[in-house]
Amino acid sequence: MIVREFDNVVKQGNSVSDANWTSVRMLLADDGMGFSFHITFLEANSEHTFEYKNHFESVYCIQGKGSITDLKTGETHQIKPGTMYALNEHDRHTLRAEEELVMACVFNPPVTGREVHREDGSYAAPEEVS
Repeated sequence: MIVREFDNVVKQGNSVSDANWTSVRMLLADDGMGFSFHITFLEANSEHTFEYKNHFESVYCIQGKGSITDLKTGETHQIKPGTMYALNEHDRHTLRAEEELVMACVFNPPVTGREVHREDGSYAAPEEVS
């Protein structure tokens, strides 16, 4: 059984930050669960374009208000507490935070915690991460 407290995970340095967001990595590949689990904070009035070519991601909004746009179709969906979206086709998307967004995120395959977003908004495939 794995039991972790959010504050301890932060103190241990298991978080990653980039332009206007921070992701606290609660579960990672080394935990052997087959997925990773993160709590991610996106700053208010920020915009992020991602395309996880090597991962599937599911996201649940805990707090805040924003929107997500599927860049293939142009369709935009509102994000608010209780909204879940799943990037089941490695969807290139833009996420906009009108207010600070607090999101619970699951990645498959799991991330290692060492990934950084590439210029195209993706993470490297697991076998490419050192």
